[in-house]
Order: sequence, then C-alpha cells, then structure tokens
Amino acid sequence: MDRGTALANGTKSWSIHWRNTTSRLLLAYGVFFVIWGMVLLGSIYWETRHYLENRTDTQLRQQVGYLRSLDEDHMLVALNDYVVLEETNYNAWGLFDAQGKWLYGDILQMPPGVKPDAATLRLPTEQVVGGPFAPKTSKLSVIAARLANGQILVLAHTTRIAAQVGSIIWHALWWGLSFTLVPGLIGGLILNRAPRRRIRQIESATRVIMQGDLRRRLPVSNRGDELDRLAAIVNDMLDQIERLMGEVKGVCDNIAHDLRTPLTRLRSQLYRVEQQMQEDDPHAVLVEQCVSDIDEVLARFRALLRISELEDRRRREGFVAVDLGQTLQHVHELYAPLAEDQSLQFALQTEPNLLAQADPDLLFEAIGNLVSNAIKFTPPGGSVVVRVKRTEPGIAHIEVVDSGPGIPEVQRHAVWQRFYRGEGGIDTAAGHGLGLSIVAAIAKLHDFDLHIEGGQGGTRMVMVCRLL
Repeated sequence: MDRGTALANGTKSWSIHWRNTTSRLLLAYGVFFVIWGMVLLGSIYWETRHYLENRTDTQLRQQVGYLRSLDEDHMLVALNDYVVLEETNYNAWGLFDAQGKWLYGDILQMPPGVKPDAATLRLPTEQVVGGPFAPKTSKLSVIAARLANGQILVLAHTTRIAAQVGSIIWHALWWGLSFTLVPGLIGGLILNRAPRRRIRQIESATRVIMQGDLRRRLPVSNRGDELDRLAAIVNDMLDQIERLMGEVKGVCDNIAHDLRTPLTRLRSQLYRVEQQMQEDDPHAVLVEQCVSDIDEVLARFRALLRISELEDRRRREGFVAVDLGQTLQHVHELYAPLAEDQSLQFALQTEPNLLAQADPDLLFEAIGNLVSNAIKFTPPGGSVVVRVKRTEPGIAHIEVVDSGPGIPEVQRHAVWQRFYRGEGGIDTAAGHGLGLSIVAAIAKLHDFDLHIEGGQGGTRMVMVCRLL
C-alpha cells in the first residue's frame, strides 16, 4: 500500500469515526465548553480590568487632591516619593507652568487630550513619556490638576497590572481548556470503541441477513441502551418476516410439489393415448401439444423446487476447494457440440491454481446455465467465450461473453428475477424464465456477486468469486 492510499484510508477512517453520534455529542460539548469558558472568563476579565482601572483612577484623584494641599517644596518631595515608593515603570509625573511649559518630572510635555481638572484618560505610553518607561503594549491612566499657583500637575499610573491580571485569566482559560478537552477527547475515543465495535457486529449480521439468511439476528447486549432496543425491534421484525416468508415459501413449494404428481399422471395418460392413436388421427397433434405444455409446466415446477432447495444455506456444509479452471473446462467440453451445431466459435480461456470454496456440482450448473443462455441467444456465425481470470488478490472473475443482441441496461438487474422475460434480449425465446434465477440462487449461496456488462452487440455475464 503506497503512502497516498494509506493517507486516504486513514482520512476515511477518521471521517467514519467522527460521523457517529457519540463523537458528534463530544464535539458539540467541546465547542459549547470552549464558547462558554471564553464568555465566562471574558466576563471575569472585563469586570476585573474595569475594577482595577476604576481603582487606579480613584487613587490618582486622591493623590492629586493630597498633592494640591501641599506647598511647592513639600509637593516636589512627595512627587519624588511617589516614584520611589513604587517601581519606576508604574508611576510618572510632570509639573508644568500655566502655559504648559515643562518644569519638573518624567513627563516632558503635556500629553495630548489631557486637560486640567478633567476626567482620567487612557493613553499609550509613548504619548506620555519617552524612554524605556514601560512595555509598549501597556497604557497609562493620566490625570491633570491645576494648582493654586496656576501650575499644572500631571500624574500617570500604568494599567499594566490590569493587563497582567487579564493575561493570567486567559492563561487559566487555555490551561483549563487543555486539562478538560484533551482528557475529554481521549476519553471520548475510548468510549467510542465499544459502540463502534457493536456497530461493526450489527453490520456483519445485517450483511449475512441481506444475503438471505433470515435465521440470523442482530446481537443484543445486556446494557439495554438505544442500540439494544433498536436491535431488539429489528429482531422482532425479522421474526415476523421469516415467519411470513416461510409461510409463502411453504405454500409455493407445496403447490409445486403437490401438482407434480397429478400432472405427471396426466402426462402419462396423454402419452399413452398418443401412442394408441393412428398417425392420421387429426387429434394426435392436439394431444402432442398438450403433452408438451405439461412438460413445460413440470419443468417450471422442478426449477422452482430447485431454487427453493438452493436457498437453504445448509448446502454450504458440503463446500470443498474447487478449481475454477477445471470447472470451466468441463463446461466447455459439454457445450462445445451444441455451439458447433449453432455454427458458433466457442473459446475457453483459463488460468491455473484458481481455487474457490464451493459446491462443484452447483458451480458447474451455474456456469452451464450462463453458457447455455449465451449459445441460445447468439446468432449463427457469432462467438461465445468462457473464461476465468484473477482480477485482484483473492478475487477472480468468471465471464461468459457472447456476440448476441445484448441486454438493455434497464433490464440487467431484472433478468435475475424469477419468471422475468425481457423484450428484445434474453429470455424472449422458448424457456420458463428460471434459468438465470437458478444461477442467482447458486451465486447467493456461495456469496459470489453477479453483474452484467455490455449492451447492443454483445453481453458479458460476470460472476465474482472469492479465492482461497
């Protein structure tokens, strides 16, 4: 398997994994948790930041009020203490004259938009002070007050603490998501294994039921969950279907079986009458036609009983390893004279060592029916080819190809049904319309696939066999 195929198979496996209900619920829960966690911590972050900024504004207003009450010498000492008492990258100040000219402090010019005795402003650090005062991402809360001597005092306090608190909150969010979602995903994968295993078991049982084994039932555990309740409902339905199908099948088989005896007796009597008639008796032709009609009805009954017999999967107990090439060779030997009488070219193409688990007699009968149909519907001068070839590891195709009129695409599925007689193609000639139904029953018993290819100008009957 190449890298591209492996990648495609892995992608398909993950796609199937995340389509189940448990995975979708887990994903929905994860998305809901992420959104809800972000909303919750976002609210906490906003409330905390709002509180810290308001507290900073309150402190600035209190400090300005205190400083305004001092004389100039004591105010300058207090301003120096204002910077020294806390880290220098948290506080700054500037003293300006009445015209806004710088006198003292770290703030060298009036910040834009700041007016004396107005509300606190939030300004970028570079618009307030120069030099390595604080990280460029932080802002300053700035307030200005006009002193009694007309000078303007500007105080600034960083909002870095609020930003740090916000960073702590967001880090807590991501760590919380990691500690919640990662174990949740791992736990979800573990919890998904049991439902997926049960789904595979149900699929396996359903596949067997679809192949005709109505005795099979879906597995039911002792959990009593939704899958068990659904499986129990389906099993009850299968019980009813099996009972009804058994009744219908029994009625049909009984009718076919019971009518064979009187019809056989009637045929014998008519045949005896026919033998006793003179050759010039005008009723001899009518009696002969009646015998022929009874033979056709008996042939249909035999075919119906044959199909019913093939649908009993207990026949699988007699399967052995069959060489497909040898089986086709025996079919070719049997039908070669018939093809020669029809002036047909009859070819055989085989490969060695193609072994399949099968009933040799039934497989011979199925291939023989396909070949018989091909010969019957191929005009003189045409060709029929029977071949077997390995198409991929573990798979072989048995093909019967003819140059006849072909089967329209709309009829290719219906020709396998009982008594189907198409228009302008197969089953329009004499016959009871059960030959291909027997082939389909044999293929179904062997778990082989059947399909038809081609159209006007030829038909290819393909039987897909699983090799040993």
